[in-house]
Amino acid sequence: MKKNIIYIVVLVAFTAAIGAIFYKYKSSTPANSEEHYTLLARKGATANDPEWLKIKAQAYKLQEAIKKDPKDTKSLIQLSTLYIQEARTTGNFSYYDKAAMKYVNDALAADTANFEALTLKSLLYLSQHHFADGLELAQKAKDKNPYNAFVWGIMVDGNVEMGNYDSAVANADKMLSIRPDIRSYSRASYLREIYGDYPGAIDAMKMAVEAGRPGDESTEWSRIQLGHLYENTGDLLNAKMHYTISLENRPGYAYALAGLARIAVADKDYNKAINYYIQADSSVTDFAIKEALADVYRQKGDKANADEMQKQVIAEMTTEAQSGNNDQNIGHYVDKELAYAYLKINDFDNAEKHALLEYNRRPDNIDVNECLAWVYYSKGEYAKAIPYIKTALKTNCKNPTLLCRAGLIYAKAGDKSLAKLTLEQALKSNPNITDNLKSESLIQLQTL
Repeated sequence: MKKNIIYIVVLVAFTAAIGAIFYKYKSSTPANSEEHYTLLARKGATANDPEWLKIKAQAYKLQEAIKKDPKDTKSLIQLSTLYIQEARTTGNFSYYDKAAMKYVNDALAADTANFEALTLKSLLYLSQHHFADGLELAQKAKDKNPYNAFVWGIMVDGNVEMGNYDSAVANADKMLSIRPDIRSYSRASYLREIYGDYPGAIDAMKMAVEAGRPGDESTEWSRIQLGHLYENTGDLLNAKMHYTISLENRPGYAYALAGLARIAVADKDYNKAINYYIQADSSVTDFAIKEALADVYRQKGDKANADEMQKQVIAEMTTEAQSGNNDQNIGHYVDKELAYAYLKINDFDNAEKHALLEYNRRPDNIDVNECLAWVYYSKGEYAKAIPYIKTALKTNCKNPTLLCRAGLIYAKAGDKSLAKLTLEQALKSNPNITDNLKSESLIQLQTL
């Protein structure tokens, strides 16, 4: 018995000693040594971008600096910023947002009050559609430095996504007063569009494009938004011109290709549109491009390819949605996008489920209300759609897709005079919207 007791005591002491050694080793090992993120190989046209070599060299230099000093906040923030930009360039937000968040958190672990790290973390929350968290953190960062235009821009974005449009306007005015540049002009344009001022939105986006350097990703992104504003107002010549310029300035740019694809669809040249979308899809990871490609296959009569592409989109979106449920810190919420995807395969129950999930996160956002209203319209529950479509129209937005949907809902709910007025307003400039929605709207208008 005594031997057993001695054995147990020795065993416990040995285990404790091993544990102490292990603890000491873990404590002396930098927290960020367990996980490192490197640049992923680019695909498609982006792999031949002259910027790519510079980015790889810069990333390597920053990674080496961090290995030497894991608390080098300057290098941590610069690497995080590089990964955020790489996410925009490649569309691989699921990987690069997580990478950027890791290095931002390392910077904050070294300096909890670091303003740049706080703003980047709030930006990453917005990128992953954690809008409430992003806005809350941006407000904290703004309180630390109220004279920084970048943080006011994040405030604009967060308030727009949460449906706080008056606050977003005030934030944009403040941003413009501090630094009138491509970022502030583009946000002013978006807000003018939300409030139904298309001429003002076009003017502001022109200023954004002129403020940027041709070929830069941010400049060409703004040029694409300008082209899309022209599409919504029926000016396809100007839209096509801007997409063409963008493609010349930034060869292989996926969103310029997607813009030209939409113009090709308007011309009923489905083969050209498919070619453009395939090129765009080969360069970036973007659900919207895949869905647009599926739509063109369907319009062309190629149901097999359309259904296969749509299933692929839903599978990938579901994986993203699951990441949002599993990781409250960085997982990507894509419920609004999933709701629309399920509508395309007539899975109304799943569409409603995901639309409600998004609505419960941000019930004041006009896009989310439009989505839920359209789900109820698609289910034939027209009266149920009315309060949501009215909320979607609360800023007097003139987006033709929104107006067509609103007009169709009003018509089915029995308000023929409002339906006629809304549909006429939606279609008066012959905007470049989906064929199905335009045809359904025109047919309905003839009955009113």
